[in-house]
Amino acid sequence: MEIYGIPIFDDDFYKMLFRFCINISFLTIIIRCLYYKRARNKEYFFTYYMISVIVFFLCFTLKKFELDLGMALGLFAIFGIIRYRTNSIDIKEMTYLFVVIGVSVINSLANKKMSYVEVFSANLLIILVLSLTEWFWGLKHQISRKIVYDILENLKPENDFLLKADLKNKTGFNIDKVKIEEVDYKRKRANMIIYYENK
Repeated sequence: MEIYGIPIFDDDFYKMLFRFCINISFLTIIIRCLYYKRARNKEYFFTYYMISVIVFFLCFTLKKFELDLGMALGLFAIFGIIRYRTNSIDIKEMTYLFVVIGVSVINSLANKKMSYVEVFSANLLIILVLSLTEWFWGLKHQISRKIVYDILENLKPENDFLLKADLKNKTGFNIDKVKIEEVDYKRKRANMIIYYENK
């Protein structure tokens, strides 16, 4: 049955739901169990899920049309270089963004030439590599944390030692690096990211 030449129901609906369940399951492992467990950053939680869901349905929809390899790669590249004007994205967050987009593209564009065993294997291998790199990286690495600092005098370059000493006294961490994001002179406070080593 059709309405204005468009079918009401298509057998691809079941395929879409099945692939979506596969996609969201593996994404939950990547985002919740791997990324959030280490980063403890809820800021990108919503972003990763929504971008991956939109990419999945966009690719699945476009799969109905004839797309050459150049078009597919161009679409992937557009989403792969997403940046937000207000905040710069750290390299690790950009990597995870690239991973969730890639997983969604794989799960949505896989055709009859690629079996479900291969799809599952590709997802599992991605998760395995992520787990191993997170584990090795987690043995000894720098952790970043956003804080609000209220002694603007210590932000001067010549007071770098005083700044790190004060931050160590307040946080208890051995500060390796400080990145100042924004200074509010009216409220006399600064938003910054501190980097300290996890041993």
